[in-house]
Amino acid sequence: MKPWNVEICDVTLRDGEQTPGVSFSCEEKVNIARTLDAIGIEVIEAGFPAVSPNEKQCVKTIANLGLDARICGFSRAREPDIQAAIDCGVDMVSIFIPTSELHVRLKFKKPREQVLEDALKMIDFARDHGVQVRFAAEDASRTDLPFLKEVYRRAAEHGAVLLSFADTVGCLIPSEMQRIMTGLVASVDRPFCAHCHNDMGCAVANTLTAAEAGAFQLHTTVNGIGERAGNASLEEVLVALRMKGGIDRYDLSQLTSLSHKVEKYSGITLPRNKPVTGELAFSHESGIHIAAILEDPSTYEYFPPGMVGGERRFILGKHTGKKALEHVVASLGCELTEKQICRVLDLVKDQSEHKCSITPEVLRGLIRKAKETKE
Repeated sequence: MKPWNVEICDVTLRDGEQTPGVSFSCEEKVNIARTLDAIGIEVIEAGFPAVSPNEKQCVKTIANLGLDARICGFSRAREPDIQAAIDCGVDMVSIFIPTSELHVRLKFKKPREQVLEDALKMIDFARDHGVQVRFAAEDASRTDLPFLKEVYRRAAEHGAVLLSFADTVGCLIPSEMQRIMTGLVASVDRPFCAHCHNDMGCAVANTLTAAEAGAFQLHTTVNGIGERAGNASLEEVLVALRMKGGIDRYDLSQLTSLSHKVEKYSGITLPRNKPVTGELAFSHESGIHIAAILEDPSTYEYFPPGMVGGERRFILGKHTGKKALEHVVASLGCELTEKQICRVLDLVKDQSEHKCSITPEVLRGLIRKAKETKE
């Protein structure tokens, strides 16, 4: 399969930090940025410099780290915002305007054509100051296509190097993304970006669909954090690019540690069954499954845990089988007879059905109990 032509722009430090209640320290932002760079992420959106003096200083610090990744600053189509980003020494400014009738009417109260003309002057301003411009249409997914294409065409004429399509309220499903992105890519000769939110749970699917349809820059956040239901998850997108998109240039072995780092910094606890990096992502209880995994892990694991820095775990419980129990008991350095294994298995199932977790300590207790029972 021909590899998809894509790059990643991770927006954890900007859109991810817009998760209600989340605020990263500058030190935390630097730590996250360094890890993203080590993974091989091509573009890091470091923040929104106009938000505060501290935010501006953080963006400037990241821009001066000497990372391989290009550093992007976020900006409204306003000269002070753009100047603040330029002052930070970023490689690129992402200038956004709302384009849907709803957003333009409520935010600007003037014709959208005038909003566009004003924004085009800001593209010129940024380019005159030596920075690249990514031009983003906010609420693009609810903007009528003829006007949206006109917005992107005009932005390209003014020198925007990337055109960003934002599904701001996560209202698209993959079939809609396929149709829209295919049409946009064919209509304007510039690389497109896909910025997807997760309000209906489609952010990752829509991002991958956009890539298939020709989008070049894919926007992600670590753990999928972000406004409301969040954004497309970096770790899920990267694994899908490896397994389905023919992309193998990213160091996926750092994904689990980065995920847990952002979990700690953000205070947003991961679901236990979070794909790729959750506690249960490579955990197995079913006896049938574990017996097969002991023969060949690929029977029930599409990709190995080591690929993403994860770890396989066998969980004992109601659905545990004899082979799984033998494996776990042996890993604890215990030797049991056939009858003792069967007794322990009965005890494990009974405990589990009473909602008691079978921790190693609990298992050792059950093993002692089985050994004390007369043959």
